[in-house]
Amino acid sequence: MEDTIRFDGRLLFLSDDPAIVRRQIAGEAITRAEAGALRDNVSTDEITPVTVMLTYDERLGRYPYVGFKAGNELPIGEHDIRRGGFQVTVAGKRYGKGSSRESSPLAELSAGIRLIVAESFERIYQQNCDNIGILTTTEFGVLERILAGEAIPITEFLKGRDALTQQIIRSGGLLAYSKFAEWPLPVTEPVATATASSAPPRTLVEKIIARRLHPATPGAARGDGVFVAVDWRFSHDYFTGMCAHLMHRAFGEPAPLHDPARIIAFQDHLVLAAQSFPHVTQGLLPGVANLTDGHREFVTRYPVLAHGQLDGAAGADGICHALMAERYALPGQIVIGTDSHTPHAGALGCLAFGAGATDIANSWTTGYVRCKVPETLRIEIDGELPPGVTAKDVVLHLLHLDAIRSGGAIGLVFEYGGSAVRAMSIDERATLTNMVAELGGFTGIVAPDEKTVAFLKTRRGVDFTLEAWMTSDADAVYRDTIRIDASSLTPMLARPGDPGNGVALNALETPVPIDIAYGGSCTAGKRDDFDAYHDVLAWGLEHGLRVAPGRSLFLQFGTMDVRAYCESRGYLKTFEAAGVTLIMPGCGACANCGPGQSTSPDQVTISAINRNFPGRSGPGNVWLASPYTVAASALAGRITSFDDLRRATSAS
Repeated sequence: MEDTIRFDGRLLFLSDDPAIVRRQIAGEAITRAEAGALRDNVSTDEITPVTVMLTYDERLGRYPYVGFKAGNELPIGEHDIRRGGFQVTVAGKRYGKGSSRESSPLAELSAGIRLIVAESFERIYQQNCDNIGILTTTEFGVLERILAGEAIPITEFLKGRDALTQQIIRSGGLLAYSKFAEWPLPVTEPVATATASSAPPRTLVEKIIARRLHPATPGAARGDGVFVAVDWRFSHDYFTGMCAHLMHRAFGEPAPLHDPARIIAFQDHLVLAAQSFPHVTQGLLPGVANLTDGHREFVTRYPVLAHGQLDGAAGADGICHALMAERYALPGQIVIGTDSHTPHAGALGCLAFGAGATDIANSWTTGYVRCKVPETLRIEIDGELPPGVTAKDVVLHLLHLDAIRSGGAIGLVFEYGGSAVRAMSIDERATLTNMVAELGGFTGIVAPDEKTVAFLKTRRGVDFTLEAWMTSDADAVYRDTIRIDASSLTPMLARPGDPGNGVALNALETPVPIDIAYGGSCTAGKRDDFDAYHDVLAWGLEHGLRVAPGRSLFLQFGTMDVRAYCESRGYLKTFEAAGVTLIMPGCGACANCGPGQSTSPDQVTISAINRNFPGRSGPGNVWLASPYTVAASALAGRITSFDDLRRATSAS
């Protein structure tokens, strides 16, 4: 990349005021002061809604910000950014929140955006920008210099970035850098214990990284950018084609894959598209077929592992994150995937994190992935959770904290511990680690213990022996520690619009009627989650209650193993009697691509999925809650907890 950069295009301020955005689209230039309050938490669901992510190349340039919400309006349409001549986007805190989809920065780049200025960025989004050549900065002073016509030194955009990232930015992106780097065969180094005189105390994640460092890296301190060897690399059908496209463009065809037996391709995100309201009514199924064809071509062409569609039925073998825990990941390993919820597998004590398509493409050929040696936030949860309070309520409580909502945990490891965590099943721990994506962290992890060993034996038939190094050292250094008294927690909700809009259910001032209740997704489609759905619905049937008239309850299995578990325990008969609509595994309504999504803005959904950004599960309003609350609300026809439902029923 050149030493100085001149931005000749226009600035686009993503304002909270839709009228200000419309004025800019109409051609008016405004100042930072005139822009007023900038939108915080602009999500990748708004930059590129799932309904436009039907290609994996420069055609995405038609779409950036078509889902961007200012007030209650969507002021930006197709082609507006490219036709408007915009080169710089300006926004508030936590820009690029949500999915790891590289479609978002690729859409911006393809529309002419060369620089994003924001108060803070989500980790994966900013890394995706680095990888494809979009510049980012949190220094708003650069705006006046750009408007004055000044050529900005590249060093302005390297401030605060680690040395490796600076090299990648200067190279114009990761793949340009990678073609001239050396990629020796990975070597797993033994972990020095903190009792050794030369070994500093380390967290579990720091130990895992130290074992897998690129051999040319003699050591790494917190904040350093490094390459680490990866045990498992996976993609799913939204991004396999994009990863392959980028890989072939950089390394030729066929590309030399590193250890293809440890590359997994999951067909799970789009398998229910034929039952998705927007995909059917808007004629989007040919675009879905385009992505699916790219996925299948890669699986056919290369000797990788593959999980495909069910034979003769709509659905998949399972959702990628759940299958990684059920079939593949082991304590101490490194797992990466094309999805921000990859930390799900961290419940087993491995380092699992989401990456963009460029990072995955590079890892396919090199066996390495880039990351920063992270700081760790310790989440100490002690005491006993009250009946009906789950890991989902714990996460919604964390999301409600000001320190988290403001972005104070961006890029951190969430290390969960304490007596309440040790008492949790692996399924419940997976909810904690899965939703680190919403918390803004790098990953989540729980140190493996005897429950982990039992899970691996019972679920997978694996005899696993814990090693002494597989825990944080007693005097490991943490960025901070958040302590939670488990007994003080109550059922939680997140109001529509953002998972951080937390509120205790008992603090609702007026009843909230619902139209749809949805339980499923990688976060809430596990065995323990279905135990909760069944507990509520079986109680309801005993007391003459079914799904409330005019309402719908959708329950979606995370994997076919979960369905088999439910069948073996007789749950399916209970669900049928209660009026439940059962859905085979797939991302479905959680990705606005299957049954259970809303179809009009006035509909209200109570959902156990992980995020509720605008448009995430359709045009309606989505409240987040635990499996218990979702099932109880379906019986009541309004948002309620299981305890409140039982009290109301006994009193009537």
